[in-house]
Amino acid sequence: MISRYSRPAMARVWSDERRLACWLEVELSALAAWGELGGVPAGAVRTIQERAQPPSPERVAELEATLHHDTAAFVDAVAETLGPEGRWFHHGLTSSDVVDTGLSLQVQEAGALLLNGIERALQAVIARALEHRETICIGRTHGVHAEPTTFGLRLAGWAFELERGRERFGEALEGMRVGKLSGAVGTYAATDPELERLACERLGLRPEAASTQVLPRDRHAALLAALALVAASLERFAVEIRHLARTEVAEVAEPFGKGQKGSSAMPHKRNPVVAERLCGLARVVRANALVGLENVALWHERDISHSSAERVVIPDSFLALDYMLDRFAWLVEGLEVRPERMLHNLEAGHWLFSSQRVLLALVESGLGRDAAYRLVQKDALRAQEEERDFRELVRGDDAIASRVDLDSLFDLAWYTRHADTVFERLAALERREEPVHA
Repeated sequence: MISRYSRPAMARVWSDERRLACWLEVELSALAAWGELGGVPAGAVRTIQERAQPPSPERVAELEATLHHDTAAFVDAVAETLGPEGRWFHHGLTSSDVVDTGLSLQVQEAGALLLNGIERALQAVIARALEHRETICIGRTHGVHAEPTTFGLRLAGWAFELERGRERFGEALEGMRVGKLSGAVGTYAATDPELERLACERLGLRPEAASTQVLPRDRHAALLAALALVAASLERFAVEIRHLARTEVAEVAEPFGKGQKGSSAMPHKRNPVVAERLCGLARVVRANALVGLENVALWHERDISHSSAERVVIPDSFLALDYMLDRFAWLVEGLEVRPERMLHNLEAGHWLFSSQRVLLALVESGLGRDAAYRLVQKDALRAQEEERDFRELVRGDDAIASRVDLDSLFDLAWYTRHADTVFERLAALERREEPVHA
């Protein structure tokens, strides 16, 4: 991921320096386990533990230029400082034991950062949902006025979706809390199952139940899919902000800093650029999930086709989503919400949103549903075409007015009278309780 969309803490997790440090953690954990099992002399274990340091990426690259194998270059670079005991370094292991288990360590570190990012975004959405719990606005289906809702209810939906994303990501992250030190084809021929158990325990991982030369890639695919789903949710929220920020709607606006310019050509512009950026980056994270799925099928016990792709898509997905979560939280926290404009837009629909309530009242009066529908539809279409108040047309239509009490039907509060149910569930979510069902 380019530096423009990389935040420092996440970038450090995916740096070459951190990757090599994780590899060394795996090697030293395996070495300590060998020492416990008596497979490596205790003196050699102590010497290597005292002397081993993560090699510089530059030195590994220098050796790799000749060896054409990055793990072998890493092993040689570390062994340079170990003396004769260095012959025990990487004892019984194959490259993927180190690389795959090291990647699991990086994923856990990066995952903790993302969970924090999701939490911040979730809290921002909940706070704004509560703030606008009673802010009436028009609900739209197919982009067309439907019935009134509240802006808080709309945001409550975002909160529950973020929570589902967090749960899915947490499950995928737990699925990646595995390592393998089972050797060349996963048979422990040159290692020992107990070695794997002891080393993984030191690393805070579980041994993979059955590995080949690599960890099974369905785990990595599930991780990338979970990241893509969070990104897709952020895109959905961002698309809503973009629509509501359009000139013709103007119900919200992105934060706009002092001295900021919205356009190099037009001084009046105040564009939803951050929301648009979120939509663009979501495409990257989503596309990376497909690569994860394609990496599941490898030849026999292992090929290397997944490796080059993973070096790009796993770090990039974490980096992009980390950036997206930060910008989304910033956007929600500072979002300019315009209740007056929301009410104006609602009323600009000539009260057509009340058509269903009139329909239901006619049905309850004894009229057949289709006949009632046609009566209401006739007045609704006329209100649209003539830009007339739907309420006035209905009051003047004796076929309707003679059957129902119209004065009781045109009440905005009727549409949101059950909103408290959703906000009780939201409060339970904020407290991490079981949801409340009506």
